[in-house]
Amino acid sequence: MSLADALDRAATALPGTADAIRPANGDPDRVLEALAAEDAASVLGWLLREDAEAGCELAETWAEQDAAAAVFEALDDTGLPKAARKAVRRARHRLRSRGVALDETAPEARVARVPGAGVEEALETALISPYDPTGARIVTLVESNPSGGARIFQVISDVRKGILDCKIYGTSRGKARRFARELGGRERYAGVEIPIGSARAWLAVCAARQPRDRAVPRAFAESRTSLVEEGATPGALVREALEPAASARPAIELLRTHELGPWIPDGEGLRETAEALQELEKGKIIVSGGARREQVEEILSGAIERIFEGEEGELLAEWLAESAYLFWKKDREEDARACLAGTTDREVRRSVLEVALAPVLERLKEEEQEQEAGSLVVKP
Repeated sequence: MSLADALDRAATALPGTADAIRPANGDPDRVLEALAAEDAASVLGWLLREDAEAGCELAETWAEQDAAAAVFEALDDTGLPKAARKAVRRARHRLRSRGVALDETAPEARVARVPGAGVEEALETALISPYDPTGARIVTLVESNPSGGARIFQVISDVRKGILDCKIYGTSRGKARRFARELGGRERYAGVEIPIGSARAWLAVCAARQPRDRAVPRAFAESRTSLVEEGATPGALVREALEPAASARPAIELLRTHELGPWIPDGEGLRETAEALQELEKGKIIVSGGARREQVEEILSGAIERIFEGEEGELLAEWLAESAYLFWKKDREEDARACLAGTTDREVRRSVLEVALAPVLERLKEEEQEQEAGSLVVKP
């Protein structure tokens, strides 16, 4: 059942809210605008009890509006199902993370806000995606348009290559909110909500690394004051909030299963390492499996030191910290802490290389297995 259908059911079950819910035609933002805080809390509470999936969706949607603070203050979550209580906690956390104060100990009824009356509520939302295999990620900012409605900025950023692209769209506030929700629900490269100042701080870092021979996109340059400011990046925020784990082993597993990365080191070091491994593959002299493994180990050990000294090691540490923020916000704190531990871990660097060089290493392993199979002697 859709959220619109669930809201209609709530209107039937709570007749006092029907005149506000039904004219909204299933738009949760309009429902919030039309209801007093206590009435909205009653609707949300009813949905969370009677249709947990729709209730959790409504809680997530309303958490994007500062005006919903009064609703979550008035909401009594006693007796709600576990998933519903978790959704409420998450919604309250999202409000607080944007600096919205919540006084849950002293609920206070609010007067319903008439649509279009008074000063329009400020709209500020930011999301950031995971890295793609090239090291790029999308930053999406949604803000009120001074001329009415909303503006959506989508910026493709890369810590090595700077700002790659920038698109700006004008739309209604409701559509902008829905777009942000849909972006956060994507199966691949879903956006994770971050403080808008942190999004701008990340873009400031990338813009500062723009190559001299390539100007930033014109749309970015024209809107720079809306997109860039000094502040803490997501990686800096998670470093302040969490201690690194004792072991980076979970981060290594995430690398091997490609839930992290793959991260391809830049420069000549990776190519030279691949060529050295390929020479082993081409070798005419058959060596034992143990000797071959020692040769591979020697090549990889030297490559770790050569490739990750200096800037490339710093970029990998930054990448892991930024990924830690995403895991943290997805309630995967242990994975986040493992990523932080991996910023200085040699085995993590080795795993990054092994993933990048997987095709060559796999061929060497197959050759070793073939040699071992061929050496078996079958006696009569």
